[in-house]
Amino acid sequence: MPIQKDFKRLVRSRMKKTGEAYTAARLQVLKKREPIVNYAGAAGMSDVVVKKQTGRTWAEWVRTLDEARAVEMPHREIARFVSSLGTPSWWTQMVTVGYERIRGLREKGQRRDGLYEAGKSRTFNVPIETLYDAFANTQTRRRWLQVKVTVRTAAQNKRMRLTWDDDTLVELGFTAKGSAKSVVAVVHQRMPNKSAIDAIKKIWAEHFDRLAQLLA
Repeated sequence: MPIQKDFKRLVRSRMKKTGEAYTAARLQVLKKREPIVNYAGAAGMSDVVVKKQTGRTWAEWVRTLDEARAVEMPHREIARFVSSLGTPSWWTQMVTVGYERIRGLREKGQRRDGLYEAGKSRTFNVPIETLYDAFANTQTRRRWLQVKVTVRTAAQNKRMRLTWDDDTLVELGFTAKGSAKSVVAVVHQRMPNKSAIDAIKKIWAEHFDRLAQLLA
C-alpha cells in the first residue's frame, strides 16, 4: 500500500508541474521507473500472431498509438481508432488491451474500470463451422457447457457475446487454422479480483475438455 501511495503522489506531482492528464502523467512516471522492452510479454500475445492478424507488430502498434496520443484516451476511443485502421473486430480489442498493458494503463487481466478479465483459448480438430455451431446451437451447447447462458450478439463463424449465469460477460472469437482445425478464444469479463481469474480459467478448461470429447 505505501508503494502505491508513493506512486500516486509522484503522478500527481508531475500533473501539477506539466499540466498533463492523470493517464499521461502516469505513463511518464512508469516509463522512468520500469521501461517495458518486451512488448509481447506485457501484452500477453506474440508478435507473430498479432502481426498475422492485424498487419502490425507490437512495436508498430505502440508507435502508431503513441503518435495518436492514445495513452490519453479512454478504452473505447482507443478501440475505435484501432478499428479505423482496418483491424478485425475481435483483434481490435486484443490490440487495445495489449497496448493498455504495455503503457501501464491496466495490469494484466485487469480492465480500465478496475475489474478483471480472464482469457482462455483452445484449438480443436474440426472446421470452424463445426466449432462455431457447438456454441451457437442451443441443444449442442447444453451437452458440454453446463452453465445457463444467454447469447447477446453473434457473427457466424467469427464471434459471439454471452451473458453468464452470474451476469458476467463472455467474448468469444473464432479463427480457422486451415480447413480441418479451428480455435476459439474466450475473454471472460467483469471478474471482481485476481483470484477469480484462475478459478474461471480452470472452469473453462473443464468446459473445453467436455467439448473436445463431444467433437471427437
